[in-house]
Amino acid sequence: MFSIFKKELRAFFSNATGYIVIGIFLILTGLFLWVIPGEYNVLDAGYANADGLFYLAPWLFLFLCPAVTMRLFAEEKQTGTWEFISTKPISKLHIALGKYFAGWVLVTLALLPTLLYCFTVSHIAEPVGNIDSGAFWGSFIGLLFLAAIYVSIGLFSSSVSNNQIVSFVVAVVLSFFFYYGFEVITGFFTSGESIQVIENLGIHSHYKSMSRGVIDSRDVLYFLLVCTGFISATVLKIKRK
Repeated sequence: MFSIFKKELRAFFSNATGYIVIGIFLILTGLFLWVIPGEYNVLDAGYANADGLFYLAPWLFLFLCPAVTMRLFAEEKQTGTWEFISTKPISKLHIALGKYFAGWVLVTLALLPTLLYCFTVSHIAEPVGNIDSGAFWGSFIGLLFLAAIYVSIGLFSSSVSNNQIVSFVVAVVLSFFFYYGFEVITGFFTSGESIQVIENLGIHSHYKSMSRGVIDSRDVLYFLLVCTGFISATVLKIKRK
């Protein structure tokens, strides 16, 4: 598994792909938070917080994570190297996990520089350091879990097609559905209990819960179960092939 992990990380950074993906994400978040006037702009908010980052990042992840993961299996099948890898004495689960953790680490590397925003906001606050650090770290941990789910969805999407563009589109659609689709479905229900159950099936309600600065075991369990489900589906898919 570790050899697959190292191979994928080298592949990301041996060409411009990894740098471009990380660069675009950081440029967009920087522009929205500090340059472009609007509701996400820290300087326009009137009070010191980095909430704009945690509103924007889930939507930017909808494109960042599929862009990272679309090549994980699709490229192997396009170039013909999948047959070589699949004959090695390594289980399909370890292959999937190696690729999964490589994708998640790359997205995490893209997210780490945003910690500078917390430092900056803390120093422009009056008095200095007057920010809700609990909410910030809860939201940041929530983004790491969110990235974990999006990468697992992208991994599965890459396994279902030989075409990277098709894999990208499938990953975007599935990620959007799991993030916001269940809240759309609640519009067809009037029972408060039914609405709450359906909302809890989606990512958004669990991410919002973490953003309040409270790490609930139920939210952590939800993220782990969804990741496990998509990784398991990926293993089944590549075993059939």
